[in-house]
Amino acid sequence: MINLALIYHMHQPYYKNLLTEETPVPWVRLHGIKDYLDMVEILKDYPEVKQIFNLVPSLVEQVQDYVRGTVKDKFLDISYKPAAELTQEDKDFIRQNFFSINKDRVIAIFPRYYDLYFKKMRNLEFTTQDYLDLQVLFNLSWFDPSFRRDVPALKYIVDKARFFTEEEKKLMLDEQPKILKQVIPAYKKYMESGQVEVTLSPYYHPILPLLFNTSIAREANKRSTLPRQQFKYPEDVRAQIGEAVKFFRGSFGMEPCGMWPSEESVSEHIIPFWMEAGVKWIVADEAILFRSLKKKKRDTRLLYRPHLLKRDEGELAIVFRDRNLSDLIGFEYFKWKAEDAAVNLVWHLENIDKAFKGEEVLVTLALDGENAWEYYPNDGQDFLHAFYRKLSESKTIKTVILKDYLTRHPPKGNIKRLSAGSWIYGEFSKWINNPYKNKAWEWLVEARRAFEESRAKLPDRQRELAFKQICIAEGSDWFWWYGEDPDGSFDALYRMHLRNFYEIIGRPAPEYLHSPLIPD
Repeated sequence: MINLALIYHMHQPYYKNLLTEETPVPWVRLHGIKDYLDMVEILKDYPEVKQIFNLVPSLVEQVQDYVRGTVKDKFLDISYKPAAELTQEDKDFIRQNFFSINKDRVIAIFPRYYDLYFKKMRNLEFTTQDYLDLQVLFNLSWFDPSFRRDVPALKYIVDKARFFTEEEKKLMLDEQPKILKQVIPAYKKYMESGQVEVTLSPYYHPILPLLFNTSIAREANKRSTLPRQQFKYPEDVRAQIGEAVKFFRGSFGMEPCGMWPSEESVSEHIIPFWMEAGVKWIVADEAILFRSLKKKKRDTRLLYRPHLLKRDEGELAIVFRDRNLSDLIGFEYFKWKAEDAAVNLVWHLENIDKAFKGEEVLVTLALDGENAWEYYPNDGQDFLHAFYRKLSESKTIKTVILKDYLTRHPPKGNIKRLSAGSWIYGEFSKWINNPYKNKAWEWLVEARRAFEESRAKLPDRQRELAFKQICIAEGSDWFWWYGEDPDGSFDALYRMHLRNFYEIIGRPAPEYLHSPLIPD
């Protein structure tokens, strides 16, 4: 029997400007109407399918900001603005930004949207009606297909297809907060029914081993280059984990069991912090398992079972994802017909069952739960329905949530030392080890030292806000993109957060934060 743990990771970095309450990008809102609700609501059709969703606190907090109406979103404001009142600056912004979705899978299915795309590419003038239609179609295209099909106001807009009115635009935009308000209650409902387990990541999604000490990068890759100044703040590891658990408790009314370490980044040094926070299990990539056990070859007998991290501080379970099967969903199956992809994935799982001759084994699939679907036809809905149907019918595959499975099947073998690494090649070079990324760490070191120098003099509220801003700047996404940021947007966000930090503590921001990062 295959016990299948399906874990979907939902994450957005913390975009919001703490000082102005503005978000410079709309991705929390737009992914909120495309991915977060439908991914859990689809389970109502498949009561036998159990799933695990990892919701990063920095994402959930920003969803709650939209629900409370406490965030200013330029993309949303300019969407509501009557097309006849748009300034030239507004029009330039719309032309530049309102085609930000997959061209072939999404834009192309709306003929009017596709026409406007090519009109833009030919650098032709837009009429007022063009801008109004573009305001509508950009926002409409981000709604999950199930909402465009089932919500009457959205279905009407889809059917009309073009030449929208301002009243129709408003009706469509007003559906967005209605969906966002349902997100957290939906997860709570499925958690209470036992069909879903919700897990969490460290609050602002940092690479925990690098917060503990950037030199840990060399444990995973001896050739890693390091920042000239070492970042070494174990107390930030404790805060990022502890605040995440506290936030989860407040948001869902229960204690979390599992944690998805940001980017599945782990090391021996972080284990006591997870135990201290009451985390019961974590997930990592299979490369970490084989390095930890010093295995040169992939061994599925080791992969397809939970393991134990038994230390003086306590015990922690760890499961390791099957990278090959997870990556098929994340990076390959969108090229296939939905039914064929579902058949192929179930075929792989049934072959595992045959190889183990019916033994009880645990197969963990862990992958991004939002970005992948943009590349699938129909936002992945056809594939997911086909896959879940086959899981519901299977006699040899049973989906499980890990808090229950690990209670029934506690891990036995102890991993004596957990290797440092992440889901990407088992190391940390995506976040360190190039001149841009290392310079960003040096800037963070300087800000962190400034906080230590200032903290005793700051009033409580100001000190809390300054530390929150530091924790935001520790997020993985800024370092991920340095050196490969296509339009400089993540560099701009990172520098904004650091400038805000210096303003909060009452110091002028260093001059280098006013220009794009350029390594020495």
